[in-house]
Amino acid sequence: MKNKKFWSLGLMLVLVLSTVLAACGGEDKKEGSGSDSKGANDPNILVYGRGGDSVTLDPAVATDGESFKVTTNVYETLVNFGEKDVTINPGLAKTWEPSEDGLTYTFQLEEGVKFHDGTDFNAEAVVKNFERWKKGGDKFSYYSSQFVVGDKQVIESVTAEGDYTVAIKLSQPQAPFLQNLAMTAFAIASPAVFEADDDKLSESPVGTGAFKFVEWKRNDSVTLEKNAEYRIAGLPKLDKVVYRSIPDNSARLNALNADEIDIAEGLSPADGATLEANADLQLVERPSMNIGYLGLTANRAPFDNVKVRQAVNYAIDKQTIVDAFFEGYAEVAKNPMPPIINGYNDDIEGYNYDPEKAKALLAEAGYDGKEIELWAMPVSRPYMPDGQKIAEAIQKNLADVGMPSKIVTFEWATYIEKAENGEADAFLLGWTGDNGDADNFIYTLLDGDNIGSNNYSYYDNQELHKLLVAAQTEVDANKRNELYKQAQVIIKEDAPWVNIAHSTSIIGADANVKNYIAHPTGTDKLANVEVK
Repeated sequence: MKNKKFWSLGLMLVLVLSTVLAACGGEDKKEGSGSDSKGANDPNILVYGRGGDSVTLDPAVATDGESFKVTTNVYETLVNFGEKDVTINPGLAKTWEPSEDGLTYTFQLEEGVKFHDGTDFNAEAVVKNFERWKKGGDKFSYYSSQFVVGDKQVIESVTAEGDYTVAIKLSQPQAPFLQNLAMTAFAIASPAVFEADDDKLSESPVGTGAFKFVEWKRNDSVTLEKNAEYRIAGLPKLDKVVYRSIPDNSARLNALNADEIDIAEGLSPADGATLEANADLQLVERPSMNIGYLGLTANRAPFDNVKVRQAVNYAIDKQTIVDAFFEGYAEVAKNPMPPIINGYNDDIEGYNYDPEKAKALLAEAGYDGKEIELWAMPVSRPYMPDGQKIAEAIQKNLADVGMPSKIVTFEWATYIEKAENGEADAFLLGWTGDNGDADNFIYTLLDGDNIGSNNYSYYDNQELHKLLVAAQTEVDANKRNELYKQAQVIIKEDAPWVNIAHSTSIIGADANVKNYIAHPTGTDKLANVEVK
């Protein structure tokens, strides 16, 4: 391995520190930060630098990528995505069989699996998890957005048909049903924990995954340790994983260069060349399956007027933003889902940069020139590498057409909560696809059913809703794709977002990190990773 920061203090200090650390059990604490970091004699510890802290460690409650990044390694789902894609593979269910009418799925579960608290994983545990999600209402926004259509429950019943057999009956066919179940939001938690205290999982997660929860220091670090009883022999290869929150992109890269962390996620696209030029580091690119956007809250003035929303779309120079802040690692977006997703409508002509058209539309709308709040993301995300600077560019574009704005921001968890509550005028945000299906973008983010959960723009169009519900139940792929293409035409006209970019995220890793794969969903499983 590369020399550690201890060498700069001199050989004598190394020997003294080694003695002290050995007396403390061999765990190295970084001075002043309280965060775990790698010890010279602990090659099986991975320190993962990221832009923001988790909001919650209960995957059923979470809606943000920083939370799922951790929970995907503590919990497991019935079925898994492929190592590098969104194909469906076995998980806690080793096999499954759909009925001829597509309304019942029967799952055969793995046997002999234990939750981290020592209780048994079995069919009854699966049933109790589904019952919890169903009864939880808006608390479990992913369940309500994926499995509730209007007032109708898509999942009619979940039944244990033996200790290790579960039957899930649907009220209507759902084309992306298995893809939905593979999402981290539907990971199986220990019933013993949530039946005693339903909120406890948010801070003390208990699943069956490759790693067990140890400690969460808010806005600093989350520590996981190896699950020695993991169901797959030989895994995990790491003894410990520490997720460190380092909001500043440059500080995260500096920490990687100083060998204080092993992986630095969400770096500035400009850092790609730096990583490639350093033999001690490796550049990892996350496949693009995302959208970065400016949301326009459609039930708040002035954005309750469609002409104002269209005007803002014409006002923003998206190509210049992509060129300036994504350094060749993104393309301008014209639809609310990336081209890689089936059903993408390439025939749509996006809003071009036309300030004069924007001014004309604002005049037609009777816009009064009142200042709006423009929310800038406080953390780096794959779809938004620098929220503050992008907000500043947008602020200038809006000022040029006569719309003054004030840039505001909040701590990440607060930002998400306030946006979810519809408190923003215009807000920067984005989405990394959970399952590679169009439903997970358009229905989840822009259908009226999901206002108050993932539909932060509070946009509601009943014609769109009918198309999306029809697409969910349509099993013919070609017909389904046509429905989504029609949906994108409606969304383009209504303009609830300014679609900005589909990006390729830049990740830096120490050359000694092996078998790390950046998954397109943004939730990387670390069971196979080693630090040599």
